[in-house]
Amino acid sequence: MEEIDFYDKVGQPIAYSQDGVHIYTFPGALVAYLDRGCVYSYSGKCLGWFEDGWIRDTSGECVFYTQHTQSGPIQPEKIVSPMKAIKSVEPIKAERSVPPIKPIRSSTWSKISGMEFFKR
Repeated sequence: MEEIDFYDKVGQPIAYSQDGVHIYTFPGALVAYLDRGCVYSYSGKCLGWFEDGWIRDTSGECVFYTQHTQSGPIQPEKIVSPMKAIKSVEPIKAERSVPPIKPIRSSTWSKISGMEFFKR
């Protein structure tokens, strides 16, 4: 699987996935995982969706883009990704909540960005 870097609305690299499932910050914190297109926190909360190279919030607005992003709002030039730190140990996953109804995809940037997305 190709590594995926996730960039915020100013082109700052915030997180990455090396296996298409686990999402780490560049300092090495494991912050979320992907399951059937949904982005989950380890507390089991659906944070949003990953499709067409975008991570979108639960309102359908764009939070992160990748090198594979299609359509959506204009993406700024990417800032060079920092070195990756040693990864943290994977915590036990809580039972996943039922994801909310998937909203219509928006072509606007979310007001939620960067690490704020993963801390909700």
